Amino acid sequence: MWRLVPPKLGRLSRSLKLAALGSLLVLMVLHSPSLLASWQRNELADRRFLQLNKCPACFGTSWCRRFLNGQVVFEAWGRLRLLDFLNVKNVYFAQYGEPREGGRRRVVLKRLGSQRELAQLDQSICKRATGRPRCDLLQAMPRTEFARLNGDVRLLTPEAVEGWSDLVHCPSQRLLDRLVRRYAETKDSGSFLLRNLKDSERMQLLLTLAFNPEPLVLQSFPSDEGWPFAKYLGACGRMVAVNYVGEELWSYFNAPWEKRVDLAWQLMEIAEQLTNNDFEFALYLLDVSFDNFAVGPRDGKVIIVDAENVLVADKRLIRQNKPENWDVWYESKFDDCDKEACLSFSKEILCARATVDHNYYAVCQNLLSRHATWRGTSGGLLHDPPSEIAKDGRLEALLDECETQRSATADSRLRRTA
Repeated sequence: MWRLVPPKLGRLSRSLKLAALGSLLVLMVLHSPSLLASWQRNELADRRFLQLNKCPACFGTSWCRRFLNGQVVFEAWGRLRLLDFLNVKNVYFAQYGEPREGGRRRVVLKRLGSQRELAQLDQSICKRATGRPRCDLLQAMPRTEFARLNGDVRLLTPEAVEGWSDLVHCPSQRLLDRLVRRYAETKDSGSFLLRNLKDSERMQLLLTLAFNPEPLVLQSFPSDEGWPFAKYLGACGRMVAVNYVGEELWSYFNAPWEKRVDLAWQLMEIAEQLTNNDFEFALYLLDVSFDNFAVGPRDGKVIIVDAENVLVADKRLIRQNKPENWDVWYESKFDDCDKEACLSFSKEILCARATVDHNYYAVCQNLLSRHATWRGTSGGLLHDPPSEIAKDGRLEALLDECETQRSATADSRLRRTA
């Protein structure tokens, strides 16, 4: 129903794709010896490929035994390093199996950043420690801010890490204690005391917090306790493993209407859970797109699979400190921008208000409504409703109300959009 490009451009696009494919085949022939070697070799058992040599400037070591023992292997085309230039996000699919279980399951592997971002991280560490762009990271890390909490430091405090990433844009002591207590890259997890961590583990924790805190979000708000995130499995060097959930939400864009309504309802339930929960933490999604959610193939459950940009506000602390206008209902502003998956928000307001509708607005604007645009296609997940539903215009009016914040409360948004 939707054309991503006009017909003439479509033919040009196909020609370009064929040309690119032909060039790729030529390269594959030219590199056939190394191609065969990379296909046969399990690079996930290679310490240098995992960048384990860069620790403690890495994300952890809890899964190293599994990687180095060959229990994790790339799937099919993931074995070809020649194709890595297409994998900008450095996300891979692999199979993992425990010898005792006698079977394999699919996992997702992430480097948590592009090659460029990781190179910039290395340069940043070296420049801070030595003034030069290249250095021995093992020697450099203890001379950076990532080592400021080494030694006999008792707690991870807000003053030490505030603003390092979205996760800790406005951290409370209660949130930081939770991060440390649930940190999975140590054998002594379960205590909120930093001094129970080795110096290398503290540096890994702080580096992860600053570079990409997604693993810490998944550990602190685990799927086993009902949070709508992918399950964190472990890390080795600069490779993090998480549970494979299913196909991304985008693949359901043209699913039957009843299926799309069910997915839309689940998305609004996720918005409600992250905003209002018994723990009094509000988890605000700052990057909402079809690629950041996936759907389980068996249970049809919607799960967040990219949690890098999640801001956590402690509602208990807000009510305790009572900053200016803390109890004034905050309604997000609709932003009809010309970019895909854009949102309008103020981090400072998210951190200072007890009642905020950001998650509902973000889901409605970027996923459900007619303004939702992704990969050149617009219309949102609830596009083309059956004629008996569309004829009175009520659904379109409710979606417009949900994204443009006309008077509705959070609860009414959840009920009316269903």
